[in-house]
Amino acid sequence: MEKLFVNKMVVISGGMGDIGRAMAIEFAKHGSNIALCDLKPDHAATEFLDSLKQYNVSCTYAQVDVTDAASVKEWIDAVELKQGIPEIIIANAATVTLASLYEITPEEWNRELRVNLDGAFHITQIGTAKLLQHKLPGRVVFIGSWAGYTPHPHIPAYCVSKAAMRMLCKCMALELAPHNILVNELALGYVAAGLSGNIWKQDLELEEKARSRVPVQKVMSAEQVALQVIQLCHPGNEHMTGSTILMDGGLSLLS
Repeated sequence: MEKLFVNKMVVISGGMGDIGRAMAIEFAKHGSNIALCDLKPDHAATEFLDSLKQYNVSCTYAQVDVTDAASVKEWIDAVELKQGIPEIIIANAATVTLASLYEITPEEWNRELRVNLDGAFHITQIGTAKLLQHKLPGRVVFIGSWAGYTPHPHIPAYCVSKAAMRMLCKCMALELAPHNILVNELALGYVAAGLSGNIWKQDLELEEKARSRVPVQKVMSAEQVALQVIQLCHPGNEHMTGSTILMDGGLSLLS
């Protein structure tokens, strides 16, 4: 296999989730050095980090609350010092609250927007500032959702946060385009992992109902998501920026 990102430095928020780990593995296969952050304690990442040693890359983990800009900056600074300047930045951390507009509490609403929107802003703003400082090219990927296009009455805060993140992606893409820092979004449909996967584990019938709704009649895996992220960051991608790749199996065609 051709290694596309040898000695490149990749940072991934939400790195210990299903999709975060799948992306880390795929980038490691391509020779990238990896830095992950999440809310889990350091020891929770030990086994996974050990598994990446087979790819002969550097991989670190830090417990970071992405809603705290100072903590994110401290993490990115440490990554630069220990592993190098991040050239690929993946804003992946997210949370979801199953509650309608009149059920969700102000605290739940605020927390969801802070994680999904503010957290994405902090990691990408701080990460790309490093690239600008050192006059380096780079790639940024926001992990979004088709819910940013289509209202879902049971997850309004998630819909709002992902729609706002899409505009953040576009604003950042326009600002950074002259510096060869390309910024795009991968908007996901149903994934048998991550937030959806956790919900489906509690009710297996929900997964089958979801599968039957998708025009392609299947849901994607975390590994398939990771492969699409690799394509967005491909060295041959020199012109796509400010774009959203809708990876939803055709769900949005029905809305």
